[in-house]
Amino acid sequence: MTNSKSLIAYYSRKGNNYLNGNIVNLPVGNTEIAAKKIQELTGSKLFKIETVKHYPDDYTETTNVAMEEKRKNTRPELTDVIDDMDSYNIIYLGYPNWWGTMPMAVYSFLESYDFSGKTIIPYCTHEGSGMGNSERDIKKLCPNTTVLPGLAIRGGSVKNSDSLIKSWLLQNVKA
Repeated sequence: MTNSKSLIAYYSRKGNNYLNGNIVNLPVGNTEIAAKKIQELTGSKLFKIETVKHYPDDYTETTNVAMEEKRKNTRPELTDVIDDMDSYNIIYLGYPNWWGTMPMAVYSFLESYDFSGKTIIPYCTHEGSGMGNSERDIKKLCPNTTVLPGLAIRGGSVKNSDSLIKSWLLQNVKA
């Protein structure tokens, strides 16, 4: 499954998070855990999507900020760019499901590059809402891109998702 022309771009939030019905402190965000599992299986380069302005430490405050960003269609400023995006033809795009779609930082990322002719393979972590509208939203933002079926991983199960991720990769990427 190794592909030197593939990139794993992901947004993940560590710290105060909702997990299995409780608010817990995660030392590593669920989406980052999944990204590293995908990297182990594919050998792809990792790129963490990060915002200049950090979200509040408190989970509920973060959800309120995220809802407001979505309502206003905000595009948060990102801390870094990928200089050689043209060299990648497959992008594994990871994010938590926030309010039925991707965090607005992922919108910022997708609007920062021309993904024409590339393949985006989305995956998300969630606590019951699955992929939401994110696949449709990616297709709207990147109309000249192939968007393959995404993988929704329950955050509470991400640490034990190796076989699920491997199966999904085998379905989407020719080994």
